[in-house]
Amino acid sequence: MTKLRLTFDGLRGELRFDVAMARYTSWRVGGLADLVYAPVNAEDLALFLRQLPMDVPITVLGLGSNVLIRDGGIRGAVVLMRDNESAARAESDGTIYAPASLTCAKLARFAATQGKADMAFLAGIPGTVGGALAMNAGCYGSETWNYVARVETVTRAGERNVRAADEYDVSYRQVRSKASLLPEIFTGAWFYFPSGNAQSVEAAQAEAKALLSKRLATQPLDLPNAGSVFRNPPGDYAARLIESCGLKGLAIGGASVSEKHANFIVNPRGAARAADIEALIVQVQQTVGAKTGVILQPEVKIFGEAV
Repeated sequence: MTKLRLTFDGLRGELRFDVAMARYTSWRVGGLADLVYAPVNAEDLALFLRQLPMDVPITVLGLGSNVLIRDGGIRGAVVLMRDNESAARAESDGTIYAPASLTCAKLARFAATQGKADMAFLAGIPGTVGGALAMNAGCYGSETWNYVARVETVTRAGERNVRAADEYDVSYRQVRSKASLLPEIFTGAWFYFPSGNAQSVEAAQAEAKALLSKRLATQPLDLPNAGSVFRNPPGDYAARLIESCGLKGLAIGGASVSEKHANFIVNPRGAARAADIEALIVQVQQTVGAKTGVILQPEVKIFGEAV
């Protein structure tokens, strides 16, 4: 049990101590977090941060679909950016504002209702806008930051800012501030999607449905997973390399490489520990490296302490 016991004034949302993180990650693993706060909106988050002692570390989670939380849990505070006052809105300048807690799929649907095109790929990202911003999430040839006009952030001290997209260096699954600012939390963004005619919007909606169908057919979405485990190396695909090494079905403890998609690790019986998954990630890296010379880089973020 943590000794971290803090009090806060004026907060909305939910604040709890000693929280099992397995329920907040799509792999369904993870130890206790000292403190978990789910703010109602960005202003509540700013108020929380202004009152949180500066020596308390912070981990931010959306849907927990691209993270592995170790069995020893997380020290400090976890902020859950999900399922609060999440609604997109159309702006007068032609952009669409989306809070960080909104799911990417909901953003795609809203953009379609506004007559926008080129947003179908978002339906294939199993996470929130905040997570997509933090890692430049993408699929099927498109990436989140291709459409970002500006972002809304909050500093560790609780100061809220709006920053232009060109203030960041963006690459494949990486986003960094050009000004080398202390890390800030994305609380929302304004997206610019091109306008489409009735036919193109209808086509985009059909494409989004097709992408979802493709995901269901090719990915193990019926089992606890965290999405793609490894980044695709230049000019190749992680799944192809893993499968070529005969690693489909490889298991450690309760975790196994998916038989359906080699770049997924699944927890089919819900019995895996985070340590099993992490050991399997290392085993896949080592085997693929030894057989192909390619060192796969994890796409998932690993947080917390080992037991």
